[in-house]
Amino acid sequence: MKTILIVEDVELNVDLLTQLLEDDYNLLVASDGAQGVTMALENNPDLILMDISLPMMDGYEATRRIRQTLTSLPIVGLSAHAMQSDIERAKAAGCNDYLTKPVDDNLLFKMLDKYLG
Repeated sequence: MKTILIVEDVELNVDLLTQLLEDDYNLLVASDGAQGVTMALENNPDLILMDISLPMMDGYEATRRIRQTLTSLPIVGLSAHAMQSDIERAKAAGCNDYLTKPVDDNLLFKMLDKYLG
């Protein structure tokens, strides 16, 4: 079973993603960017769902730090901000892709299929 690390500080969003994914994936959850970096490096998940607006360390910085070690790990940025500049900033930080919140179930599953097969 593939492992997905969810880096998200809003409990409601964690619950939603957990309900969608728990039957098909092993899930790890980090509640801030610093914890997300630590968990990514310790567990080497198959994919990360990275919230951009996080306490302690934002998703951009967390992604940059993870990328220093895990260069090919798929990281999907998650944010309520849907402007093209937000998407470009996330990709510049190292995100492979980007989904806006609230997350559309179909788009999420397409994204997971794209990166995890």
